[in-house]
Amino acid sequence: MSENLTRTERLDRLPYTRKHNKLLFGSGVGWALDAMDVGLISFIMAALIQEWGLGRAEQSALASVGFIGMALGASLGGLLADKIGRRQVFALTLLVYGVATGISALSTGLVMLIALRFIVGLGLGGELPVASTLVSEFAPKRIRGRIVVALESFWAVGWLAAALIGYFLVPLENGWRWALALGAIPAIWSVVIRFSLPESVRFLESKGRHEEAEEVVADWERAAGITPPAAPVDAQHTKAPKTTMRELFGPRFRRRTIALWLTWFGVNFAYYGAFIWIPTLLHEGGMTLVKSFEFTLLMTLAQLPGYLVAAILIETWGRRPTLVTFLAGSAVAAVGFGMAPQLAEAIAPGSGAWGYGMAMLFGCLLSFFNLGAWGALYAITPEVYPTTGRASGAGAATAFGRIAAMLAPILVPLIVVAGLPVLFAIFGAMFLLAMVAAWFLPEQRGVALEER
Repeated sequence: MSENLTRTERLDRLPYTRKHNKLLFGSGVGWALDAMDVGLISFIMAALIQEWGLGRAEQSALASVGFIGMALGASLGGLLADKIGRRQVFALTLLVYGVATGISALSTGLVMLIALRFIVGLGLGGELPVASTLVSEFAPKRIRGRIVVALESFWAVGWLAAALIGYFLVPLENGWRWALALGAIPAIWSVVIRFSLPESVRFLESKGRHEEAEEVVADWERAAGITPPAAPVDAQHTKAPKTTMRELFGPRFRRRTIALWLTWFGVNFAYYGAFIWIPTLLHEGGMTLVKSFEFTLLMTLAQLPGYLVAAILIETWGRRPTLVTFLAGSAVAAVGFGMAPQLAEAIAPGSGAWGYGMAMLFGCLLSFFNLGAWGALYAITPEVYPTTGRASGAGAATAFGRIAAMLAPILVPLIVVAGLPVLFAIFGAMFLLAMVAAWFLPEQRGVALEER
């Protein structure tokens, strides 16, 4: 039987092995470091408001500039990954944002910090779609979604690390500088990625590099106790034509591209609009800086069970129903968080404890559902396009989402003057937009990834 299987089919029939575990952990650490860097800026921004006296416009610029870089980085990273390889671009993006983050600890003023945050964004934006593509292309089809959700769950680990650093380190004198200095760790991890993780077999096949692809597959088969076939079957004997950006909006892919882009847009706007600003909004609402960081830290813990539930459901319900359900829950939780003071006042007038508890309840629900939705979205995204355009297509969708991530922090100070209920109702509406769009995405549970 194995004599007649292509290399990608041989990968799909493998059990989960230590090779999968090494790939997941290696990529996941990079993912967590990415999350730590993104999360740190929300805590650092709250500290710099005090130290540098930042106004609303300056706060918005600092919060948004990284996402401008991420939008550009996601698009360029995806294109490069389809051209020179997933592993190479993964390592390069880690190096770029690690070095830039470390240097930003030495910033002498806002302009320097903003310029470096843009460079950080280039690396961050390029890494995420490439990492998820690499992992999805090695994962056996029967558990592919679950493995990608497990990869995305490292985001919660990184955000939790950011919250811990924000709580214990940032409030200290020059603490924000030490926090950014820790962000240089990805530069070191990029070396590990470059020399310890394999290149995607599907990428190698699409480039006609069959001998290299065979070495990788045979190595993974031996790790699973399977003898490689004596006469391996090439999936194709010539380079596969690349899927162009124009084709993403052609008859074959138009519906899924529009649905994917709108889903990414809605999720990014609501997530980054809320989570980047929550520590600052809480602080401005009367909490001490340390107390607002503590609140955010507790909220972050709810992300982990969100990923766990999504990982279970994505291979039982399927990708699309899981994503839609978690987006609906995110919408309800967002509205509840915005209305928490009013709800607490209706239940227990004048009780500060009820106000804090109600906000914490809906904040944790928002973390649970929103990050579960992220896990499902990252599982779906690499499955939408064939190998020859997978990273480019995922990168383009991610880049479009980063436009929303860029706009949200700019718009939050303008919207919040109307009150938290209005702001979080808008976030809820963006989750609903993403939910409707997600209905039109293809369901790929248990289906092999497309090659052409």
